[in-house]
Amino acid sequence: MTALAALCLLASACGAAEKSPEEGMPPGRTVPGQTGPGASATATPADSPGTGGATGPSSSPNDDASLVAGRYQPLWPFADHAQARSWTLSYRSGGHQPWHLDADQTALSFTQGYLGFKDIDRVISRTVKGTHARVAVGFRGEEGGRAMTAAVLHLVKFGDEADAPWEVVGTDDTTLSLTTPAYGASVASPVQAGGRITGVDESIRVQARHPASEDALGESGPVQAGGTDQPWSATLAFHATPGQTVTLVVSTGGHIAEVERFAVTGVRLTPGGG
Repeated sequence: MTALAALCLLASACGAAEKSPEEGMPPGRTVPGQTGPGASATATPADSPGTGGATGPSSSPNDDASLVAGRYQPLWPFADHAQARSWTLSYRSGGHQPWHLDADQTALSFTQGYLGFKDIDRVISRTVKGTHARVAVGFRGEEGGRAMTAAVLHLVKFGDEADAPWEVVGTDDTTLSLTTPAYGASVASPVQAGGRITGVDESIRVQARHPASEDALGESGPVQAGGTDQPWSATLAFHATPGQTVTLVVSTGGHIAEVERFAVTGVRLTPGGG
């Protein structure tokens, strides 16, 4: 397939509106019927488990105070409930960093500031239900084309108060999934990462990140994989403090933008594992 034909196939399959899953769906689950850059044009039946399946929240080696709503991994911007509570108190006393109350701004700050995906610069859609938000972030297509979704971020309020801040806890994956290791799993470095992808001529990169570091803790790739619902895998070595929640992020692109799709999950480093 020529490069032009590959680009045409990619462009014809992207840009469909996102469907927001219910609040109980765990981060990392492939949402039936969603499409995005490089997606297959055939919708997934509503009762299908999807291309990636559900990673699901799992038990944490720490107490529930380290989790968001008692079950989700805190990826960004707060490492634990104590940090989130500290911000709430500072906001009440002096209005400090009010953007933590805005799910859209939190999602874009996570994407551009934390992950470093500068070209993903807009919110495509959002759905807020109670303490859960799904925010689709993306980029503008070539020559002023329609905006394309790169990922749907799942955010949860980090606390019970009305002014509790938003926390990114995962992504709802579609044509690019990150299902290995499982969400919330305890891992040692190096870790075998993997999932599934639909697309053409893909170049997959995997990183490990933590809010305490501006740079990636480790990176692997590019890995070549593509087709329709095909597996991908990569070995990633990284250094982190045992017990910390580490964000694993997979990304791919190169047809229209440097990063066109990404997915994240949260894992914990076992003692002596990094």
